[in-house]
Amino acid sequence: MDVRLVQLAAGIDPAENREHVDARLGALEPGPQLVVLPEATMTDFGPTDLDLDQFAEPLDGPFVDLLARHARRLGATVVAGSFEKREDAPPFNTLVVVGPDGGLTATYRKIHLYDSFGYRESDRLSAGELSPVTIEVAGRTIGLMTCYDLRFPELARLLVDAGADTLVIPAAWVAGEGKLHHWRTLLTARAIENTVHVLAAAQGGRRYTGHSLVLDPSGSIVVEAGEGDETLSAVLDPDEPGRTRATNPSLANRRIPPRGDRT
Repeated sequence: MDVRLVQLAAGIDPAENREHVDARLGALEPGPQLVVLPEATMTDFGPTDLDLDQFAEPLDGPFVDLLARHARRLGATVVAGSFEKREDAPPFNTLVVVGPDGGLTATYRKIHLYDSFGYRESDRLSAGELSPVTIEVAGRTIGLMTCYDLRFPELARLLVDAGADTLVIPAAWVAGEGKLHHWRTLLTARAIENTVHVLAAAQGGRRYTGHSLVLDPSGSIVVEAGEGDETLSAVLDPDEPGRTRATNPSLANRRIPPRGDRT
């Protein structure tokens, strides 16, 4: 599977962000089967008192329309972070998935809101339902997670139990002391413990850590970005998870079964 991770720094003006995304996606040539952009690509979180509802859009709004146009041109599946408009409730922090035909094929509404490190995402956004979301791309089953979800290994394991051999994790990972270490370590752990590819597309710039990553099922870094705008390219071997699991059959060796299978 040929993939691209687009690292960028979003602002709080949705129109300016669409121009930026249009330019970044427009620079890609057809060929990748999967293109991943960060969490909150549609508009950044901004100051903690910013009302995100004023920027949220329905799933047929201009941001998704832009992604659909590029998905059709590239013949690729595009995943990106948005804020989804709701009636009489705070928006969802939503990953939208647009297929090669330009149709909206899936959404993942962030389950674990970032109420940590002195921040309260739940003051401005609604949490999604407690159900894993997977998509199919180029014969691969891909599990979707968003940023803070990375700190909850049970979600990654639920996705793997649902058939995922790849995890896609768009993020706006806030910078700070030790945060880059947490980012790399947790991504590596999710790859190793689940023997899956991990694709993490992060926001860069001053506020966030950047360092988008592609990891193989043994936890080795395939490619890593720096802190600024950058596009990563990788080709994932579909047989690599199986080879890794033959050497390290930790999933098969589990003695504590998934919750639904316990008696």
